[in-house]
Amino acid sequence: MTSQQNKPKLPKRVKNELKFRELTVKSKENVAECFYRIIFTSERLSGFSSLGFDDHIKVFFPGEDGKLVMPEITDEGIVWDEGPRPASRDYTPLAFDAASNELTIDFYIHDGGVASNWAAAAKAGDTLMIGGPRGSLVVPTDYSWQLYICDESGLPAVRRRLQSLPENITARVLVNSHHSGTQSYLSEFAHAEIEWLDGESIAEKLKNLAIPAHDYFVWITGEGEEVKRLSDTLLATHELDSDYVRAVAYWHNK
Repeated sequence: MTSQQNKPKLPKRVKNELKFRELTVKSKENVAECFYRIIFTSERLSGFSSLGFDDHIKVFFPGEDGKLVMPEITDEGIVWDEGPRPASRDYTPLAFDAASNELTIDFYIHDGGVASNWAAAAKAGDTLMIGGPRGSLVVPTDYSWQLYICDESGLPAVRRRLQSLPENITARVLVNSHHSGTQSYLSEFAHAEIEWLDGESIAEKLKNLAIPAHDYFVWITGEGEEVKRLSDTLLATHELDSDYVRAVAYWHNK
């Protein structure tokens, strides 16, 4: 087995200083019938860094009184005031414009979600708070063979990834899709091979997928049990190096 030090093009981890930032809604639009794309602005975004395509920031929402609760960062860690902490969810930063201090986040629209409900009602001037990202996994863009598997929760990360890939790289994307309108979300990426399937069809494809012995990268995300099932299927049917396979649960069925 090749030592990790001698492996080519390994993803690298980068740490960030943890900061909490209050942001203000600048604009909102509906994208692909399934997302609210919200652009936030704030002078506090100065120094914001997100180097990984699937980075996570923690998004904190105002309480019923409309107020934001900001924690304090001490040498002992994060300290919250007494009382209930604000509701929060993890989101991928879709884009960041350092020149104008603008951060873009796509919120998936679904019934009963704290974040989705907030985004549906959001208007210019509304505020929320973000924390992080604490760090980034920087994945090289020039693997000759790349596969991305996700459901709607992972589409913003896939979109960000496809935007960063060289035009000579043809990435394959398998989406466990629950809404036909979502297909337009990635329609501009002509250099990607994108299929909109269900979980069972994706699992069957993975069993017979031809993956090269070297210079590949595989990324799987979505619901926790589904991610484990798909990654187990892939690893059981192919001799892959786990350093080039990233499987992360974005959410869990309760």
